[in-house]
Amino acid sequence: MSPNKIFIAIVAFFALQQTQAQFTFKPGLRGGFTFSTISETHADYKPDFYIGGFGEINIKKHYALQPEITYSRQASNNVTRNYFDNNSGTERVERRDLKIDYLSFALINKFTFGPGIQIQFGPALDVLLYDNLVRRKTYNDVAFITGIAYKLSSNLTLEARLKKGLLDVLDSDYYHNDHNDYYLFGDYNTNMNFQLGISYSFAAKK
Repeated sequence: MSPNKIFIAIVAFFALQQTQAQFTFKPGLRGGFTFSTISETHADYKPDFYIGGFGEINIKKHYALQPEITYSRQASNNVTRNYFDNNSGTERVERRDLKIDYLSFALINKFTFGPGIQIQFGPALDVLLYDNLVRRKTYNDVAFITGIAYKLSSNLTLEARLKKGLLDVLDSDYYHNDHNDYYLFGDYNTNMNFQLGISYSFAAKK
């Protein structure tokens, strides 16, 4: 082998080693509280929880890509429905706590600034596991996540996020109230989910 080829091979070897050294993988767990509602229902927020796992792929010093799988309980409390009761011949009002459980698959971009402040955002696909809706527009949901986090240590992070659903999940022809403007339903009822929790990552793997 000629000296030029040997030199090129050595340079390529060290360049590959340097590239590989920049990539690390950190698996972890995350969980916390959810405060959710369904838009344009003017219902109460539903407090519940989320829990899941993730894998943080550190690509650059200040940037990481994080696939996530999360079990999330959400929907709305005290949803008001106005309807005509054929048996009694009168207008009736019903209030129900709605429940929607999803298994959420997300791909989060994480940018770190300063001593440990992170900006997080990315898309998510929510697969329906359970709900108590009588009628719905769609089973699964597509959402966009954005939030801010602060690294308390190399492994522990405090997170605050907003997950906004993009699909109409509620059949407003069934769940509606037209007697009070405050409870007036719109036709585009989407998931709104605020999350506050922590994440813990294990030792990084190269």
